[in-house]
Amino acid sequence: MSFVGRRLLQLIPVAVGVTIVCFFMIHLIPGDPAETILGIHATPQKVALLHRQWGLDRGLAAQYWLFMDRLLHGNLGTSLIYNTGASTLIWQRLPVTLWLIVYATVLAIIISVPLAMIAATRQNAMRDQAVRAVPLIGLGLPPFWVGFLLIFAFGIKEPWFPVGGYGDGFFGHLRSMFLPALTVAIALSPVVIRSLRASMLNVLGADFITTAKSKGVGGPRLFFRHVLRNAVIPAVTVLGINIGFLIGGTVVVERVFALPGVGQLMINSVFQRDFPVVQGVALAFAVLVVLVNLLADMAYAALDPRVSFDR
Repeated sequence: MSFVGRRLLQLIPVAVGVTIVCFFMIHLIPGDPAETILGIHATPQKVALLHRQWGLDRGLAAQYWLFMDRLLHGNLGTSLIYNTGASTLIWQRLPVTLWLIVYATVLAIIISVPLAMIAATRQNAMRDQAVRAVPLIGLGLPPFWVGFLLIFAFGIKEPWFPVGGYGDGFFGHLRSMFLPALTVAIALSPVVIRSLRASMLNVLGADFITTAKSKGVGGPRLFFRHVLRNAVIPAVTVLGINIGFLIGGTVVVERVFALPGVGQLMINSVFQRDFPVVQGVALAFAVLVVLVNLLADMAYAALDPRVSFDR
């Protein structure tokens, strides 16, 4: 619990750093949110009025201090476009993004573990070479292109799954989110397969595996009880790090599949210069990345009792 507490305290400087970087970078984007909203009706007087209402007529330091003051009171500000709280918008769309991340992680594990086992049991054999070639394909294709291919193959040519939307109910979510989750899983699986295969090969050469074989332990029992449990520990690190990277990558996938998630909200807000929402989404993504890495570290204790969190 002390380790968890320390890691949660480390979230504070990370969040502050994210707010600084995001706040000043969003102001580098060309365009004016007031002119974007007013469109052809924009006049200097109307633009100046909106600037006063939103606090955009102040200096950057004053605007940032106002943002931090609201944040400390649990307020991410009011959306310039939707005229509602940024935190409300994020909370409404966060379940879609969490669904996508969890669903993609489960699919990546389902894909990675069997393929890594097939490759590790017959090192340098034909099936090992085939499994090692699969990650190269997954790494070479950008997620948005994989998404388009899946939409064409399983949504248009063979309409097995919806090509957009979130669905209704648990099973509706499972069906509607399958293609976007598979898109993310295809990007995540290659690094997990490579890491897990290498770990399994190291474990298979360990002395305790030789001892277990000499005692008559073999087959699936040897692999699942001794090899996989020890080999999965380094793969947890790789999985956790790459889930953190893919949290940001879900922005593109949500756009491709028209998912009403936080990523879609982020893209729309960037185009519309909705500063409070962009800052709030970036902060939410930073918190998710820290929490994912925290869960990965905590998984060590469940998988290996030798892991200590004293330091």
